[in-house]
Amino acid sequence: MLYFSKLKVFIIYSILIILLFFSLLNFNSFNNKIPFSQKINLGLDLKGGSYLLLEVDTNPIVRQKLQNKLITLRKDLKKEKIKYYNLHIQNKSIIFEISQNEIQRFDEYFLNKKNIINSYYDNYKSYELDYFTKDNTITITYSKFGIIEIKNLSLDQSLEIVRKRIDEIGTKDPTIIKRGNDRILIELPGLDDPNRIKKLLGQTASLSFRLVSNVEDDFGSELLQVDSTEDKIKINKRVLLSGENLVNARASIDNITGQVVVSFTLDRSGAKKFARITTNNIGKRLAIVLDNKIISSPQISESIIGGSGQITGNFTFQSAADLALLLRSGALPAPLTILEERTVGPDLGEDSIKSGSLSLLIGFLLVIAYMFIKYRFMGIIANIALVANLILLMGLLTILEATLTLPGIAGIILTVGMAVDANVLIFERIKEESKTEKSLIHAFDIGYKKAQTAVLDANITTLISAIILFFLGSGPVKGFAVTLGLGILTTLFSAYLLARHLSSVYVLKNKNKQVVF
Repeated sequence: MLYFSKLKVFIIYSILIILLFFSLLNFNSFNNKIPFSQKINLGLDLKGGSYLLLEVDTNPIVRQKLQNKLITLRKDLKKEKIKYYNLHIQNKSIIFEISQNEIQRFDEYFLNKKNIINSYYDNYKSYELDYFTKDNTITITYSKFGIIEIKNLSLDQSLEIVRKRIDEIGTKDPTIIKRGNDRILIELPGLDDPNRIKKLLGQTASLSFRLVSNVEDDFGSELLQVDSTEDKIKINKRVLLSGENLVNARASIDNITGQVVVSFTLDRSGAKKFARITTNNIGKRLAIVLDNKIISSPQISESIIGGSGQITGNFTFQSAADLALLLRSGALPAPLTILEERTVGPDLGEDSIKSGSLSLLIGFLLVIAYMFIKYRFMGIIANIALVANLILLMGLLTILEATLTLPGIAGIILTVGMAVDANVLIFERIKEESKTEKSLIHAFDIGYKKAQTAVLDANITTLISAIILFFLGSGPVKGFAVTLGLGILTTLFSAYLLARHLSSVYVLKNKNKQVVF
């Protein structure tokens, strides 16, 4: 146990030097002189920033899907020659009246044609839609299973689009996770402009192109407000082109007018549609609608066949860039509502860092003093291993570019205690063996071997707890689990490799002397 080959010694100190190098990357004066950019990132509670809890409002999706179901249902009822009256949507339900002698035919139709107006899930034996009959009125609603499916799908899509929007802004190390079946938690450390984030996340960014129309047709028309004004324009309800065909958008300056515009590019299918729209409607006005507000309504003067165009409006460059970002990231499937908002100032985070660092320093110094008083020279070896343990831990956190939170600092402090605990177990075992063993080398060798089981058991059980916390916890709990888990690995390395090697050097040089504990 006390013999170390030259290769093993080389590996031990190479690992220590490499992780020392990465630990030093966290000091700006050192980091600026080399090409490496890894650093330990500070979490929301240390760096300051914004905390947002968002709720996905699925009511508009339910209404939209019911509208689509209604259109399909109307066609199918006509095809089946089932007479119905007053077909409409009310309170998240499709309601219509039917004669008494048609009810049985409708029941057969609903069961036989469930693949048309119902999505059947064989794995769950559940239906997307339910219906019930009262007198001559039939009500079709989404089942509980159908509502859950809509919520899950909307939440997954919203989470992805929120992540795209935040990543495009360049926020460092955001935390974006699910909360329940309809909420999203966002933590943005070091955020300078939380209002901009709220504005970006508060917009659904549903883009559509429709014709300005004063003439009623099969699709009907509606009055929509012009963005940033009180004016309203009557436009056709028919969507000629949607934002789904958009592949890129960016803020730019128009070469002719000098105005800030949003330039966009369409995919192949969208380019064909846009060319057909502009060719068939020359002289008419085309409204560009974002979230039921008209951004602009230019007149079509010529065919546009290149698959690209510009959105004009009363833009600043920042607002144009934000609109381009929204269009690039795609439309949210449902509106997001801010349920909870907290802002942590940098001063509060700085106080947390000072408090955490002071706690670590006090604990560290007390442990060093105790080990020196208790074990004399062997205590010095334990203290060297303790310092190396912190260096190893900081180096690993730097390589992983982990986010350090206040619970993470607590994990580091706990690591200090566990590192000393391992050395105490080993040294106490050596003291017991030295009372019966005449050979000092043999006493140290047996002491390390017999203490190994207790040290491994204690650390492995704690490591299992840290792994469980990491996979089942979230946010700060994960930060604590990461530092604790890595701390256990560095503790075992420093106790059973570094400290043992230093002990072997000391013992072999003093094998004929009395070692005082």
